[in-house]
Amino acid sequence: MRPAPDEPPDAGSSAGPTDPGTAVPLLVACALGIERLALRLGTHGPTAAPQPTVVRTGMGPRAAARALSRALERPALHDAAVLATGFCAGLAPGMRPGDLVVAEETRDAQGSVRCSGTGPLVAALLRRSPGRTVHTGVLIGSDHVIRGAERAALRTTGAIAVDMESAVSLRTAVRAPGSGSRPGPRPVAAVRVVVDAPAHELVRIGTLRGGISAFRVLRAVLPVFSEWHRTVMLPRR
Repeated sequence: MRPAPDEPPDAGSSAGPTDPGTAVPLLVACALGIERLALRLGTHGPTAAPQPTVVRTGMGPRAAARALSRALERPALHDAAVLATGFCAGLAPGMRPGDLVVAEETRDAQGSVRCSGTGPLVAALLRRSPGRTVHTGVLIGSDHVIRGAERAALRTTGAIAVDMESAVSLRTAVRAPGSGSRPGPRPVAAVRVVVDAPAHELVRIGTLRGGISAFRVLRAVLPVFSEWHRTVMLPRR
């Protein structure tokens, strides 16, 4: 599922400055340096809009939990909306590198987080761009790289994709205390880009091409994350 080794967390990196006047900023969490690079190379959206803070957590659920907890302790991010992103392994037949996965629910051995209030919105925003394939469903968490028969076994649970950080990242986010200034619960979402799939495993020829496809898609979606953030922060009527 992952082409790169574990990396130390870097909670101080950012795709742009957080506007000090923005009460509820957006924190985008990814695990690997290559994922952070894709986000930093992408277009961030309108220059007048507050830019997301991008946190590289390091690989694996423990690293993600530690990095998210530290980041959300920073005063500027106490009430941040949180979006977990990066690469994933697709589980469903027909998935290809570069496909997008939007979580309706993240799940691992420690529990689940429903994204019913945010997943459909971010999926609709992503589908506005022609040529993108967007899948929605359960994003399951693992503490190791998934291949072969284990991939098929996870598919029987109803999950459509697997990664190592999204489930713990969203659980950490919803449990983290805020300052009390934001209205309602903390918005959370998980959007992943398929880098390998049942017919396109990383160990096969074509891995490099699949990785480039996933990198390009991740580089292109940051403006959608910002649009999602602005939309969920609009006052409810």
